Amino acid sequence: MAQDTSPQQDAVTKNSWQKLKAFTDARVGLGRSGVSTPTQHLLAFQLAHAQAIDAVHTQLDAHQLAQQIMAQDWAPNCAPLFLHSRATDRATYLQRPDFGRRLDQASANRLDQHAQSVTTEYDLAIAVVDGLSSLAVEQNTLPFLAALFGYLSTENPLNQPAWSVAPICFVEQGRVAIGDDICERLNAKCVLVLIGERPGLSSPDSLGLYLTWGGKVGYTDAFRNCISNIRPAGLIYPEAARKAFYLLSEARTLKLSGVKLKDRSDDDLLEHDSQTTENFLIS
Repeated sequence: MAQDTSPQQDAVTKNSWQKLKAFTDARVGLGRSGVSTPTQHLLAFQLAHAQAIDAVHTQLDAHQLAQQIMAQDWAPNCAPLFLHSRATDRATYLQRPDFGRRLDQASANRLDQHAQSVTTEYDLAIAVVDGLSSLAVEQNTLPFLAALFGYLSTENPLNQPAWSVAPICFVEQGRVAIGDDICERLNAKCVLVLIGERPGLSSPDSLGLYLTWGGKVGYTDAFRNCISNIRPAGLIYPEAARKAFYLLSEARTLKLSGVKLKDRSDDDLLEHDSQTTENFLIS
């Protein structure tokens, strides 16, 4: 019997939308094998799901991260503060979000004692919080802070006064609102919370940033400004730092944050001749 030398038919039926994969990490244009997802994409999905679970449940090594940060030339000249929320463990943290928004008594006492022992009025408190992805915090906090402190130093691009920065606070089992507790107890003018965002199936390492002017316990998200998806595959560190410094500068000038403070860091500068009466909006 003659051997069949015809080319083997591809088992995967390709999708015409596959070209969109060049522009997004979303699972589009995967094609199919029979009535099922191709094995390659099924395995990739299972891997992404496992990475998301690991990101949620892996514990943050706050002391090691603090050592890496404090070894930098730009780091604040004061020992970091290690804090914990009222959520005693990860299971409690996931089941009781309200416990993650407040400091436990020992951490609250630690901040109160520090505030009483110093005469410095802090412009900014920085809280590094594990959140829902310790992976995001471990990978992105150091390079982001390195870029941000380039703006916060004495000689910054806008020639503004230097920021007085409180000891960096490292918080375990914390959520965004725990920054308000920290800000209020340190008597800081503003708080910047760096927190691991809820992992997606293409982004288990996404760092979020939340800025609150005059943070106080009980504030809602309406009082905060957010910069999200800070990571090499998302919003890169220099851009995130530029946006954060813009919001910090505007918050210090206007003494507010949240819905009343708009991020106009990407707005084009509108220049027009002051001698003309022409309406530049319709020219």
